[in-house]
Amino acid sequence: MSSLVVLQAVRLKGRVSRDDLAATLDADPGELVEDLIRSGLLVDGPALRVSSDGRARLDELLTAERSSVDEVAISAVYNDFRAVNAEFKALVTDWQVRDGQPNTHEDSEYDAAVTARLDDVHQRVTPIVVAAADQLPRLSRYSAKLQTALDKVHAGDTAWLSRPLIDSYHTVWFELHEELIIAAGRTRETDDG
Repeated sequence: MSSLVVLQAVRLKGRVSRDDLAATLDADPGELVEDLIRSGLLVDGPALRVSSDGRARLDELLTAERSSVDEVAISAVYNDFRAVNAEFKALVTDWQVRDGQPNTHEDSEYDAAVTARLDDVHQRVTPIVVAAADQLPRLSRYSAKLQTALDKVHAGDTAWLSRPLIDSYHTVWFELHEELIIAAGRTRETDDG
């Protein structure tokens, strides 16, 4: 595990407990976290967060990482993701809102139709994640994270579709989107999808 992986995970979460960081990384980064705190790149407290020096160092690490990718390939991956992203955003909106009102989730047929669309989105995004991981191997963990959230939705725990503060499908999707924006050399401000 590298400083880049830990700093990026903390940045994407904003603030994260050590236990939640270990869960999202699927490994305990214990001593590395301590080193990052000692070096002033992470701030310790009730939750970990990236310091301003940590953000600067993370930017350097991401820039160096990006210099090793095939720009054409990662741009193609990003464009493929954007096409599926539009469908996923519509799906989440339909999950949360129905007929202009918050979805009460009392209509199981409606909810089942929405979650069935998630299977299609998942099938379409899986090869995109594989292609992204061909360029940046650390992104391969997103396949497992999306699959875990999907499995929990299929098991009936629909909170794993869009609940914030857990690695729900939506949370993992958002983080993957952020990773791809950075990998493609863009920013949220320049991203129009």
